Amino acid sequence: MKKIKILFLSMLFLVLSVSMASADPYLFDYAFNADGDFYGYGDPLSGDFDDSAFNWDTGIGTLTWTTDTVGDHYFLAFFDHEFTWDVNTFYNEEGFAFNSPEAGQSWEIDEPGYYNGDIYENFQVNMLDNGIGTSVYGDTIFPDDVSMAMGWDFSLAADQTATIYLMLGLQDPGAGFYLLQYDSFSEESLYFSSSLDIRGGGEPPPVPEPATMLLLGSGLAGLFGFRKRFGKK
Repeated sequence: MKKIKILFLSMLFLVLSVSMASADPYLFDYAFNADGDFYGYGDPLSGDFDDSAFNWDTGIGTLTWTTDTVGDHYFLAFFDHEFTWDVNTFYNEEGFAFNSPEAGQSWEIDEPGYYNGDIYENFQVNMLDNGIGTSVYGDTIFPDDVSMAMGWDFSLAADQTATIYLMLGLQDPGAGFYLLQYDSFSEESLYFSSSLDIRGGGEPPPVPEPATMLLLGSGLAGLFGFRKRFGKK
């Protein structure tokens, strides 16, 4: 699939005679795996997604996925961004990971599978390898064509709702776990971070009945009197 897209886009840029580099990235490919439901390039997303703050051309912004179904869940996102690929190919990028992932969070940076990466295969079966360039076909030697993926495994109880935030931008998040894609030709960087927010499901403490409150008050009063009498002896 990617080979066909590369040929088509290369011909398009040749016809248009594009020769100037762009500061913004280009979202070349993407996919989502929501509990085994796959959404690939161009597929319509379900109502569980909110892309109102996401730019599908540049792949910059915030994208969310929400579920309130009780049970075990997993969600993964795969992104293949490119900087200035039309003037300097795909193969001048590097990937980095910063800080420690949260419990239940997985990730991977690798060549997107056009030659030797296994990131997309791992994405499909919810088995991201939490590494950079680790492939069953042999370790990728960077710089190369970089793609990034991140996932979450979690469980929901009754009345709980989970929202996963996918945040991609040109500014360093500065904290938390995040991935970095760096293009040496344009000297541009893309940052990918994600968070899981689970809310609801808490039961308020029971309100004591009047008889119980009276009994508890009497017991405390008796205990207080006993301590006073004991202290005078």
